[in-house]
Amino acid sequence: MHIWRRRDCIAAAALALAYPLARAAAAAKPATILVVGDSMSAEYGLPRGSGWVQLLHERLEREAPQATLVNASISGDTTSGGRARLPALLARHKPTLVVLELGGNDALRGLPLKSTEDNLTAMAQACRAAGAQVLLVGMQVPPNYGADYARRFAALFKEVAQAQGAALVPFLLAGVADAADPTALFQPDRIHPSIQAQPRMLDNVWPHLAPLLR
Repeated sequence: MHIWRRRDCIAAAALALAYPLARAAAAAKPATILVVGDSMSAEYGLPRGSGWVQLLHERLEREAPQATLVNASISGDTTSGGRARLPALLARHKPTLVVLELGGNDALRGLPLKSTEDNLTAMAQACRAAGAQVLLVGMQVPPNYGADYARRFAALFKEVAQAQGAALVPFLLAGVADAADPTALFQPDRIHPSIQAQPRMLDNVWPHLAPLLR
């Protein structure tokens, strides 16, 4: 009887020691960052290797060389498309951090805001269930879409982030779309940012991403 209890104590002590060690090992696991986005992250109209995600890769090489970056962005993708693609991406890459940069094409197509919100929510939940942190990237639309629609569209990113415990980039194109000359940092289509805008876009993302790496 006493021997059995001693063994139990030894086992319990071993587990108590192993648990914090396991947590420390998990915390020390090199970061795998998965970017799931649309044309803003897929270098639409830009020379290969010049978009903000590639600039992020270069910054990670300097400041977090142990991190792995996977860009799974597709031009034209919507939150519905991202939601459909996400399970396979999570299973394949096993990210520790997912950057969700989707929603702009939903607005361009006039899709219901509730659908966009539901899809972003489902993606954030799937990422967290897979053990990944989430960084949601906010987007805005021009006022010609209607002031009420533009306001509610911009607000839904914050609402989803707060509800799901995700980090948030308030507006990917801050300092680009709201610059003194709003056409100066865009390609001729006036939708996609130019190569000159990409460093500013990274500067909008990095302050919210860097703390998650720690």
